[in-house]
Amino acid sequence: MEFHQIRYFLATAETLNFTNAATQCNVSQPALTRAIKKLEEELGGPLFRRERNRTHLTDLGQVMREHLRQVDTTTQNAVIAAKKLLNLEKAPLRVGIMCTIGPRRVIPFLSKFQLIHPGIDLTIYDVTPHNMTNGLLSGDLDCALLGLPMELHDRFDTMTLYDERMVAIFPPDHRFSALKKIPVSELSGERYLDRLNCEFRNSFFDLLAERDVEVSVPYRSEREDWIQNMVMKGMGICLIPEFSISVPGLQCSPLTEPELLRKVEMVTVAGHQRSPAVQAFVSEAKKYSWTI
Repeated sequence: MEFHQIRYFLATAETLNFTNAATQCNVSQPALTRAIKKLEEELGGPLFRRERNRTHLTDLGQVMREHLRQVDTTTQNAVIAAKKLLNLEKAPLRVGIMCTIGPRRVIPFLSKFQLIHPGIDLTIYDVTPHNMTNGLLSGDLDCALLGLPMELHDRFDTMTLYDERMVAIFPPDHRFSALKKIPVSELSGERYLDRLNCEFRNSFFDLLAERDVEVSVPYRSEREDWIQNMVMKGMGICLIPEFSISVPGLQCSPLTEPELLRKVEMVTVAGHQRSPAVQAFVSEAKKYSWTI
């Protein structure tokens, strides 16, 4: 059974006239008649009863009209949905953004992207490196923004968006306010609020141990907003990506000796065919001036 056979049958069932149905379907009457005859052979019985100049639906034709009308409607809806998707109208786009990436650099890009592609239906997910990898490979995520100090597995394609320094954050009345840069050794004796999702977490504590720098850790949390608010209240200091600061009034200075940097990258699965929405997202990210 082919779609044109269904269309020809429904037109004939509506007009009850083969000539008018052929005109409506923009085909010759013999072509329409052959298609309907083939459909009758496939279904195992006549769909129309012809009496001189009058045409009627048989009982089989009556039943098939209802079923095939649903098939035709579903097919038309599928075609409409496909056209909308390819034309980026209501095209779904699922983007994972690593929980430690702040909005300062990303939201202006998303705002511009929405203006250029208003029909794309964008959903943002808060992810960690672990569940981001699983989400991309399973297809639950179309792409992701990730900031790690190391390279990803070759199963992924990456595109660097911008570099970001790690900075120490502290309240305005802290002694660090007098320092434009903070050597790692200056952290000795500080209360350090531990960000559990920090991509530098293990290597940072290893670095402190290597330099014999001792800090106390009175609080640990996965919540970036809680950590920053606690720093503002004078409960300790913290290491954080410079564009992730979201609490007004927090002071910061870059860490030095050594300096810690990460690359924020757009990640997609290598070898996967990209949907039009994903391709548009990657293309706009490539053209965008991330250093503004």
